[in-house]
Amino acid sequence: MKTDIEIAQQAELKRITEIAIERLGIPEEHIEPYGHYKAKLTNEFVGSLGGKADGKLILVTAISPTPAGEGKTTTTVGLGDALNSIGKNALICLREPSLGPVFGMKGGAAGGGLAQIVPMEDINLHFTGDFNAIQLANNLLAAMLDNHIHHGNALSIDVRRIAWRRVVDMNDRALRSIVVSLGGPGNGYPRDDGFDIVVASEVMAILCLADSMEDLKERLGRIVVAYTRDKVPVLASELDAHGAMAVLLKDAVKPNLVQTLENNPAIIHGGPFANIAHGCNSVIATRTSLKLADYVVTEAGFGADLGAEKFIDIKCRKSGLRPDVVVLVATIRALKFHGGQSLSELNHENVSALERGFANLERHVNNMRNVFNLPCVVSINHFTHDTEMEIERLQELCNVLGVSVVVAKHWAEGGAGAQALAHKVIELIDQETADLTFAYEDKDSLEQKIESVAKKIYGASEVKLDTRAKNRLVELEKEGHGNLPVCIAKTQYSFSSDPSLKGAPIGHTLTVREIRLSAGAGFVVVVCGDIMTMPGLPKVPAANRIDLSPDGKVVGLF
Repeated sequence: MKTDIEIAQQAELKRITEIAIERLGIPEEHIEPYGHYKAKLTNEFVGSLGGKADGKLILVTAISPTPAGEGKTTTTVGLGDALNSIGKNALICLREPSLGPVFGMKGGAAGGGLAQIVPMEDINLHFTGDFNAIQLANNLLAAMLDNHIHHGNALSIDVRRIAWRRVVDMNDRALRSIVVSLGGPGNGYPRDDGFDIVVASEVMAILCLADSMEDLKERLGRIVVAYTRDKVPVLASELDAHGAMAVLLKDAVKPNLVQTLENNPAIIHGGPFANIAHGCNSVIATRTSLKLADYVVTEAGFGADLGAEKFIDIKCRKSGLRPDVVVLVATIRALKFHGGQSLSELNHENVSALERGFANLERHVNNMRNVFNLPCVVSINHFTHDTEMEIERLQELCNVLGVSVVVAKHWAEGGAGAQALAHKVIELIDQETADLTFAYEDKDSLEQKIESVAKKIYGASEVKLDTRAKNRLVELEKEGHGNLPVCIAKTQYSFSSDPSLKGAPIGHTLTVREIRLSAGAGFVVVVCGDIMTMPGLPKVPAANRIDLSPDGKVVGLF
């Protein structure tokens, strides 16, 4: 059996200019190629689309992730190909992969099997340099902050209250907590510091929530980098850093155009994690896609309790975007894992474990329909070891729940294997009207917003804030940030803040240990449990199997 990267490397790609001109009607002067198979779209072209009608927005999300895999990105790609294969004008809109998980947990993140976006190696590695630009802009601000303090500290910054951290796009636990400026007076004032991963940077969030270059620059200026001795916030604009940061991001703000294995267009832009950030591609990319196609298939990271909740409560609230339907991805294997079956036994039939694990899927479905008021279809990402009895039982359970369910085989068959899903999605869009509601209101206090997500979405009975976190919420309310949405950073593996609690736990306590303000992005980050904004590598990282062959080909990348 061929690996994903072998399938991708044998694909017959079309030149990206051909895809852009013939499929999307983009004038050649507005295509900025990065080689033959990837390109950026100019700001001028993106800005010219304002008068066009929007297509329909399809949000792909999933059950709580497990080591068994769910295939959310693969389903997004397969559904996009399927819509095109039945004669619809569809475009896929995804996030860019981070090098952290590429070399850490799983290798590539551009789909799988016959449902991939290509060039796969480029997308998973440096792509068009967007993440590097974000990293540089973030760290330029950090350098200018320390430089200001070194040269007299005219803003009276309290070095004990510096809020801005450096970032690197790699899992490196040794950088979570460090001391900088050692070595004497010439190197500045020694202080505690640390690194986050690039996808947790507020600059990433700003890039993904800004609606123009001008908006991006203004948001950069609003970043709170530190506080004075009187606890007055110090902004990036007061360091005169936002202009230079915008210069570093002038190309990164442009959406990237690539294609699927079936030569259908895909826009990939931005990549915040959903467990420690808001988990969606850029507003600019989504809006651009909606102007270029009748149907846009996008995804939100990790399970629906994280990615979909933030897509709706943050991205939709801020941008005015509205999904027309939700596709909730699950696998038989993952549901059995949630039902208590061991990872080594998942290829064996176990209907009772499936029935127990169904609680996880059921809660996600109810959240999408009852909390956010969106039409929903369950897509079962088919594996070869799924048995007829297991599939039939899952269909029965979904029928009792009153939600449509479709078995999709896009991994093995490409777009043809997801045509039934495509028809069901169109049917729901045509028959049901989405009337989006949020999990909380803008006027709610920050603590009320956290409690609303914890109780309505996670099934928690209470929220426990440590004293420092509670005091920080009070400070943010006084500073005028109480109207902001909350971005909850927690484990992706459970509805709770405890990754060991599988299925659909109820009555648990959401433990909050830290509150961070992202004033430029426009939300408050709520750090829960043991979640880290700088992940670590596993005992055997994916990097161990990634290599370069003698003929210069990348191998082992998924």
